[in-house]
Amino acid sequence: MTVRNITQILSALLIITTLFFAGCSQSPPPPEPSDPVKEQPEGARFIQLSDTEACSVSQTLTIGKQGMHSWMDFAPALERSAKYVSRKPQSKLALNKYGLKVTWKTLATSIERLQLLLPKLDSNPELLAQHFIFYRIDADPLFTGYYEPALQASLVKKPGYAYPLYSKPADLMTLNLADFHPRWKSQRAYYRIESGKAVPYYDRKSIDMKGALEERNLEIAWAKDPLDIFFLQIQGSGRLILEDGSTKHILYAGKNGHKYVSLGRVMRDKGLLPKDGISMQAIRKYFDENPEETYKLLATNPSYVFFRLADNGPYGSMGQPLTPRVSLATDPSFIPLGSMFLFDVPLPEKDEKGAFQYGDSLKGLGLAQDTGGAIKKHHLDFFSGYGEDATWIAGHMNTKGAVWLLLPK
Repeated sequence: MTVRNITQILSALLIITTLFFAGCSQSPPPPEPSDPVKEQPEGARFIQLSDTEACSVSQTLTIGKQGMHSWMDFAPALERSAKYVSRKPQSKLALNKYGLKVTWKTLATSIERLQLLLPKLDSNPELLAQHFIFYRIDADPLFTGYYEPALQASLVKKPGYAYPLYSKPADLMTLNLADFHPRWKSQRAYYRIESGKAVPYYDRKSIDMKGALEERNLEIAWAKDPLDIFFLQIQGSGRLILEDGSTKHILYAGKNGHKYVSLGRVMRDKGLLPKDGISMQAIRKYFDENPEETYKLLATNPSYVFFRLADNGPYGSMGQPLTPRVSLATDPSFIPLGSMFLFDVPLPEKDEKGAFQYGDSLKGLGLAQDTGGAIKKHHLDFFSGYGEDATWIAGHMNTKGAVWLLLPK
């Protein structure tokens, strides 16, 4: 080997080493071919960050607040998103919103790339900025929270357990309206047949106050408190704490199709809650003090959810288990299921006297792994998990944050 060849090899190694260990000041490697098509219509809400801005964001991440000790801890949740995205038609658009068009193939590439980077990110988080384009959602998205609630329950009706949890009724029918016209894409009609005609399915008032589902053997468990059932329906799944101390997961099985109406907003508008004091804890306190108003107020939300029992859970809309403080519910037309993004949102905490306050921000990696009837447009629902802390966070989170969609260079 000649001296010239040795010099060329050493020069090449020096360049590779410099690229690998460089921080934010280093320009990223040339982008690989990718299929997102970026347009610039007026009013676009996805704003591409510069490399310097993206690097600055990547260096402020606080994954410890997500219960993660290492970036490698994200691997199981990422694999669940990978399974979902891989089953989609890769050439079809997953996102076509606010000037950004992204195929399922691009989302799959994003996940694959992050999976390869995970072992290096603990010491070099700025690699995210070198390998991904950061698109900031320029809309100050709203963050709320949901959790996995626990209910005292029995699998049979007995004294103290008087409130039924229903399985999905056989006469609840669903119609995909997109089969009739493309303008109704992603819209469904929920109905039953009465006297040969299709009519809306029973609403909450009909079910809880008029007994529309009684004597049909649809009860799968019985709870102590109707408000517990109401909160379970909002969360979508939870755990039953049975009399012998064992637990059973109870999962979403279907809905009646009526519009979701926020109980907290109804109570605020009626003057039953302070305008700045809407929380799950405040709602429960009101009902504890005014039990006679329970069914009348709950009926203002006509939406109703049906359940099934399971040994594992909870599951999101992808059909995969959710990961606390990593999985979020999104509007799929805005942030498609399977998407990866970074987010920055203050977490609810208790002060020294146990009162609610917002603490330091959680800046971490989020995965779009769920949806929700009330999650529309620039609204994300943060899955906080199970337990007392998770309940506190979900019950109080209602604040603006920031989101950066990650797409591969």
